Amino acid sequence: MPLTNVQLIEAAEMAARLHAGQTRKAPAGEPYINHVLEVTHLLAQATGGDDPVLLAGALLHDVLEDAPETEAEYLVLARLIETRFGAPVLELVEEVSDDKGRTQGERKRHQIEAAPHMSTRARLLKIADKTSNLRDINDGAPPGWDADRLADYVDWAKQVVDGCRGLNAALEAAFDEAHAVSVRLYRDP
Repeated sequence: MPLTNVQLIEAAEMAARLHAGQTRKAPAGEPYINHVLEVTHLLAQATGGDDPVLLAGALLHDVLEDAPETEAEYLVLARLIETRFGAPVLELVEEVSDDKGRTQGERKRHQIEAAPHMSTRARLLKIADKTSNLRDINDGAPPGWDADRLADYVDWAKQVVDGCRGLNAALEAAFDEAHAVSVRLYRDP
């Protein structure tokens, strides 16, 4: 049975509660939920909003990475997502979630390697996520990020997105625009 509009609002509310108190890395320190909403908006615009599983997954895409502090909490949250929104939403959220048991370098390498093999929904979500992240750093470098870290992030985001291409020209164009700004700011000083 397809997700309802009420369930989409419920997913947004759940994301807002689970990300409460979290902020973006950029100097403005805006609430993290703004990122979640931007990713969802990018996907809704690019796809016509016709896939509620994709939109619910976008709203919840970071909760399994950011909210649980223990394996038990992870399992409870995963079960809650599945119960409220269905197995396809949980599968999408799990597919795009990093394994926090890996080092940051391992997680980044895994995203590059896994991107071409992900589901269509997960690849679309990755493009929107990286677009939002680049837009965020384009508005101001996160405190403590030096030129090398910024340049590495810009290059890494492009490598991930390059593995996701061929699905949605509008979404890819939004990424390319954000990436071009990032290159001007952080790759071509």
